[in-house]
Amino acid sequence: MKRFALAAALALTPLAALAEGMAHKVAIHVDQNDPQVMNMALNNAQNVASYYESQGDTVTIELVTYGPGLNMLVADKSPVAQRISTMSLEMENITFSACANTMAGMKKKTGHDVVLMSEAVVVPSGVVRLIELQEDGFAYVRP
Repeated sequence: MKRFALAAALALTPLAALAEGMAHKVAIHVDQNDPQVMNMALNNAQNVASYYESQGDTVTIELVTYGPGLNMLVADKSPVAQRISTMSLEMENITFSACANTMAGMKKKTGHDVVLMSEAVVVPSGVVRLIELQEDGFAYVRP
């Protein structure tokens, strides 16, 4: 039975994908200002990348932050700033997205601009970005 399932799966898999490895896409959602959650999200990203690399596959990873989770990418507040900087240098397949809506709300509340880490990319809406990524075939992970 297992041989049949494997043979059927191989028959449906394009030969180019077998030769070159599979391409995977993962969206990781961070909406909590909790260092444990932030570290778990970063661990998830590193573990996914390591696994797929060991399989000869590629993976694109995007961490999307909004609400209290945006603090993950705020320059002077992030409890994981060093890890983000290191991962950004080591992994060309990772993106750190920051919600512009959350930034606007923070600016209104504090009266000054929110300064993000240089690794951050601003997206109009964190929630909308997660929707777009899922519509584009990204797997969704929330640590």
